[in-house]
Amino acid sequence: MAADTLQRLLGKSFSIAACVGLVIGLGILRTPGEIATTISEPLPYMALWIACGLFVMLSLLVVAELIAMTPRSGGIYAMVAHAYGPYPGFLIGWTDWVASCASIALKAVVLLEYFSLLVPSMAPYQTVAAVAVTSGFAFLQLGGVQLGAGIQRIASTGIGLIMIVLAAALFYGFFKNGGVADVVPPVARAGTPGMAAYGLVVAAVVFTYDGWYAASYFSEEIKAGGRGVAIGSLQAALIVFVLYVLLNLAIVLSVPLTALVGHDLALAGALDLVFGSGAGTVIIVAAVFILLAHQNLQYMIASRILYALSADGLGAPRAATVNDRGTPAVAVICTWLVTSALIIAGQFEFLLNLVAILFMAMYVGLIVGVFRLRHSEASAERPFRAWGFPATGVICGLGWSAVAVFVAVTNPMSALSGVLLTLVSVPVYLWLKRRRHLGKQTAPTMSW
Repeated sequence: MAADTLQRLLGKSFSIAACVGLVIGLGILRTPGEIATTISEPLPYMALWIACGLFVMLSLLVVAELIAMTPRSGGIYAMVAHAYGPYPGFLIGWTDWVASCASIALKAVVLLEYFSLLVPSMAPYQTVAAVAVTSGFAFLQLGGVQLGAGIQRIASTGIGLIMIVLAAALFYGFFKNGGVADVVPPVARAGTPGMAAYGLVVAAVVFTYDGWYAASYFSEEIKAGGRGVAIGSLQAALIVFVLYVLLNLAIVLSVPLTALVGHDLALAGALDLVFGSGAGTVIIVAAVFILLAHQNLQYMIASRILYALSADGLGAPRAATVNDRGTPAVAVICTWLVTSALIIAGQFEFLLNLVAILFMAMYVGLIVGVFRLRHSEASAERPFRAWGFPATGVICGLGWSAVAVFVAVTNPMSALSGVLLTLVSVPVYLWLKRRRHLGKQTAPTMSW
């Protein structure tokens, strides 16, 4: 039997599992090699990871106030709509949903590419297998929110254990070899890296920490309420920070960073250097596991975005229904259809590049949204108050603005695409507003 609202069925532990599960992805497996191209000295390398991690933690300490004040599922869409109103919410909500579908499609394809390295006979069937895998996870969601949440708790625990085991293995290699592995001489760098190169590595590390807002996609369903979601997000961010610092420390102690340059999976290269050729295969297995876990979580996330949009009259009306197991089933099916089409058409990377600049604007918007609500909803209840505000808000706002400007300058086509996408969205929004009498239909829903 279909319902109109999501059910409060999830514990605070799920908010931690969601954040850990979304943040830890392939980025940490490959980013060290990309960074080593520019920063190959251990101390600056570690300082970069620690500084960026602390910056993300500080950002979350600010945005946690907005998360706690927005007790609706839908994540970034719900928070932006709360802080700025229906149209900005519409723009970022649809951007987030399309990007989520593209990300699911990309990860399904990459998953099969890695799996084909383990089982070469699968190579000719990668596209068909990618559709089959993503379809399996989509229909798994129809079994209910408790099933998806249970899988995610197990998956996130497994991902955390993978990080710990990898770090322990590299620390063991360090003690076994009596220091840094004796490998080929460091790769010579042509010239001194410029500001653009340093900006690129900062952006890469910041994006490797991305996903700290994941629990907000389920705010309406977590029993502990808005404060519980905010606290769970902070706890998860701290867990990830510790895991990332521990793993990177193990890397710099066990291998020369320059030896990782050029590795698609830098951690695989590190294991090969420490334990011998072939040891890095375990990283491919880890990558497959992480990508499988992301299929589950991102279907849960994407369906909540479409559900929230539809509940506010900005999507398909039937996508705003919930089955008797607490899952927005129609929203899941819509997400699956779009994801499968993207896998077959191979257009996911184009879409991810298209929306990249809007996501940078979104991060700035979340910080500014806290300032905005401090003014417009000064007397509203705040289950969690931003730490060190307004000074922390200014620091984080400037920091994210700098990252956004860097992305726009280094990827002008993405910036232009973002502007064009915004322009196209205006008449679409006005058409929806006129057709569905948005102002009257969503007033109760959009009342914060």
